[in-house]
Amino acid sequence: MKFRTEIDHTELSAKIDYGTNILALGSCFAQSIAERLSAAKFRIELCPTGILFNPASIADTLLFFASQSPAERSRFVERSEGWVSLDSHSDLARPTIEEAISALESATARGHQALQSAQCVIITFGTAWVYRHNDSGKIVANCHKVPQSEFTRFRLSVEEIVALYKPLFEGILSDKQVIFTLSPVRHTADGLAENSLSKATLRVAIAELCALYPNAEYFPAYEIVTDDLRDYRFYADDLVHPSHRAVEYIWEHFTKAALSPRAQALLPRVKQVVDAAAHRPSNPTSEAYRNFCSRYLQEAKAIAEVDFSDECAIFERYSVKS
Repeated sequence: MKFRTEIDHTELSAKIDYGTNILALGSCFAQSIAERLSAAKFRIELCPTGILFNPASIADTLLFFASQSPAERSRFVERSEGWVSLDSHSDLARPTIEEAISALESATARGHQALQSAQCVIITFGTAWVYRHNDSGKIVANCHKVPQSEFTRFRLSVEEIVALYKPLFEGILSDKQVIFTLSPVRHTADGLAENSLSKATLRVAIAELCALYPNAEYFPAYEIVTDDLRDYRFYADDLVHPSHRAVEYIWEHFTKAALSPRAQALLPRVKQVVDAAAHRPSNPTSEAYRNFCSRYLQEAKAIAEVDFSDECAIFERYSVKS
């Protein structure tokens, strides 16, 4: 007997290898996948300006990165955590506006470098609901608890989202593999009906972009959670975010769909080296631990495609008898 409908295996045409430079932009779900790619030693930059939820802010951020436009002083607000831009996450809040501007411009510079070198861009849409700042008329990335009376809330349409991304695909994204995902995180604050409408809007917009541009593909993270797993057991205690087990299940599907055969084959070996470097022995000066470090130092050096500089520094420190 079958008790669930498993999703069909997805195969993306372009493949990520250990030599691929990756830029990830989008929601907190994008961060979960990016963290796993980083832990597996792939070359990935997670959006330096922080988590982004809506397609308009992701598009604006890509344009900021491309142009390295100076931070607009008028876009900064002072909150309890300090000064922060309406175009960035609160992670970039600083005690003074000068420090906040400097932090955002440094993040934008990192984003510029990552975008320039990226062969693959992973974009995760979270919600189609956006907030337009009434004074500037611009959609914000984060309201930072500014009074809601200062914003107008509305839902982006499929046509508006596609129109935002057409010039990007015909410009800065034209030579890059773009993997779209739709965040399975439920935006319950919008209301369940509104969240459903939002996700449907985003999914159709992604489908239209993938039909228009051959370098755009879709990985079904949303469907894996909502149709394959389809149970509150696979949500965290807040009943909004996927659980650790659910994200691991998505990661398994992602590695099979998006990684090259060589990268997939290396994953277990890479994990062994990373785990070995993280191991903390009871007696780091023992002969057994020196042999352990020597063995994994050789293994790290044998995997030429992967940058194990941090791990090798640890192994080298303990593999030599003091």
